[in-house]
Amino acid sequence: MIASSYELIALVIAMLINFVLTVYLVKEKKKNQLSKAFICVLSSLVLWTFGLILQITLSKPLNIEPIYFDYFVYIGACFAPVAVFFLGLIFANTKIEFKKKYLTLFIIPITSLLVLWTNDYHHLFYENYSVDFQINEYGPYAIVHNIYSYILLAIGLLYMLRFSIKNAGFFSKQSLLIVFGISIPVIINILGTFKITPMSIYLTPITFTIAILFCAISIFKFQFLAVVPIALQKIVDQISDSYIVLGEDNEIIDFNKTLLDTFRLKSEDIRSKNLIDFLQKEYNIDIKRLEQGIKDTKNLKGIVSYEQKFEIINKYFMVEISSISSDKASLGTLVLLKDITQHKDDMAQIESNQKVLMERERLASLGQLIGGIAHNLKTPIMSISGAVEGLEDLIKEYDESIDDPLVNSQDHHEIAKDMQSWLPKIRAHIEYMSDIITTVKGQAVALSNTDNSSFTIGELVKRVNILMKHELKNSYTYLNVMMKADENLSLRGDVNSLVQVVNNMISNAIQAYGGKRNQNIEIEVGKEENYVIFSVKDYAGGLPKEVQEKLFKEMVTTKGKNGTGLGLYMSYSNIRARFGGDITVETKEGVGTTFNIILPI
Repeated sequence: MIASSYELIALVIAMLINFVLTVYLVKEKKKNQLSKAFICVLSSLVLWTFGLILQITLSKPLNIEPIYFDYFVYIGACFAPVAVFFLGLIFANTKIEFKKKYLTLFIIPITSLLVLWTNDYHHLFYENYSVDFQINEYGPYAIVHNIYSYILLAIGLLYMLRFSIKNAGFFSKQSLLIVFGISIPVIINILGTFKITPMSIYLTPITFTIAILFCAISIFKFQFLAVVPIALQKIVDQISDSYIVLGEDNEIIDFNKTLLDTFRLKSEDIRSKNLIDFLQKEYNIDIKRLEQGIKDTKNLKGIVSYEQKFEIINKYFMVEISSISSDKASLGTLVLLKDITQHKDDMAQIESNQKVLMERERLASLGQLIGGIAHNLKTPIMSISGAVEGLEDLIKEYDESIDDPLVNSQDHHEIAKDMQSWLPKIRAHIEYMSDIITTVKGQAVALSNTDNSSFTIGELVKRVNILMKHELKNSYTYLNVMMKADENLSLRGDVNSLVQVVNNMISNAIQAYGGKRNQNIEIEVGKEENYVIFSVKDYAGGLPKEVQEKLFKEMVTTKGKNGTGLGLYMSYSNIRARFGGDITVETKEGVGTTFNIILPI
C-alpha cells in the first residue's frame, strides 16, 4: 500500500504543528514540569511524523525497505506513550518527584527498539511488515509492545480526563476538548487494529497529533498549565478551613476533604442534601442566622459572618457566607467554616492569666498600702500616747494640789495651761491620722471600684506624699515636688487610680536605683495648653533599648523574677481608658528616665 498524497500532507501538517508547539514551549523562560512533559510528548510526535514523511518520500526513490525507516520512527513511537503517561500524572498532581521506580517504564520501550532493530534475525516484532494494517503481521513481541503502549496511553489520557472533569466539570470547555481529542485516536486505532476498517500506519501519529492539539488548546486557552486549575481540588483539600458550595435550593453540590475530616463525615453523607435540613437533624443548631445569611447573599448584599458552636464536636467556627455570582446573578452560595476553637481557648487562657496577674498586682498594692498605714499611723499614735501620759501626770498633780494650802489659784492656772498645751498637739496628730485613713480608704476602694469625680492637683500630690512616705523613707530616697501649675486646678476622673499610677512610677524609680541611698526622684507638675503633665523623673541610668521598644505594648520588666511588667502596662491602660490621656517616656542610657502622664483638663 502506497501512502496517498493526503496522508503525506496530513503528516507534514502534523509534524509542523508538533514542531511549532515544541519550539513555543522550549522558548518559554519559566517552564514547570507539565510544560516539560508536554515538550517530551511533542518531541516524540515530531520524530514519529518526520520518520514517516521520510519513509513516504525516500523509500521508493532510494529503494530502501520501508521497515528500515521504522527504526527511526519507533524512537518517537516507543517513547510517546511514556511521555503521555507522565503528562497525565503531572497534570493530576501539578508536580511529581521523579522516583527510581519510574525508570522501569522505559524498559519495554528500549527493549522494543532493540527487538525492532534486530527484527531481520528473529522476526519477533514483525513477521510480515506492511504500512497497511490489513496486511501487516506482527510478531509475538509486538503484541507485548502494543498492549504496554496502549495501557500507558490510556492511563495518561484518563488522568487528564479525570482531573479535568474533577476540577472544571464534565461539561466545561476544557473537559469537552480533552474528551473529543482523546476519542479520535482511540476509535480510529481500535478500528484499524481489529481490521474493521482499512487503515495505514500513517494515521496513528496523525490522530495522536489531533488529540495533543485539542489538549494543547484546552491547556493554553484555558490555562491548564497554571497550578490553580490543575490542582484546584488538591489545594482546597489541603486548606485548613472547611467549605461547602450550595445550589439554588441549598443542596450541597461541593465541599472539601477538610470538611469531611472535621465533622467526621463521608462524601455520601452530605452530597446533594439540603444543608439547612442536614444541620437541623444532625447537629441541632440554630439555623436562623444561616438561613438569613444565605438569603442576604443571594440578594448580593455582601458577605455575612458570625460565630457558631457545634456542640457535638465541641468546636467553634467563624461562618462566612458569600454569593457565587456572575453578571450580578447569583449562581450559588459558598459557606466557609473557619475553625476558631484554638483561638477561643487561647483567649480564655489569656484572660485567665491576666486576671491572675491583676490579682497579684492588686495584692501587691494592698501590701504596699498596709505597710504605709502601719508606718504612717505608728508615729502619730506614739505621739498621742505620749500626750496622754503627760496629761495623766498633770491630772494627778492637779488632783493632789486641790487640798494643798500652799497651792494658790495661780498654780491652778499654770496646771490648766500645761494641760491645754497638749491639746493642739493631739488635734494635729488626729487630723494627720484622719487624712491617712481617708487616703487609704480611697485607695482600698480603688482596688475594686472606680470613681469618676473632680479632684485638684494639690489633692493628688498630697495623697501621693502620704502613701509613698513610708517606702521613700525606707529606701532613703527623697521626693522633690515642683509645682509649675495651679494646685487648685481641677481634673475629672478616678483620683485613686491616678494616685496608684503615680505611686507605681515612683516605686519603679526607687527600685531602679537598686538600693543606693540618698537618691532623688522629682515630680514636676506643669500645664501646657489644655493638658496637665505629671513628670516622674529619676537619675538611675535609663532603660535598655530593647525595653524601650516594648514599653506600653506588652508586659515588660527590668526586675527579672521580681517583676511582672504588669504595673506599667496597667498604668498605661488606666490613663488611656479612664482619663483619655497618654503616657510617654524619655530615657537616656547612663543618665535617667522621665515618665510623662499627660491628662486633658
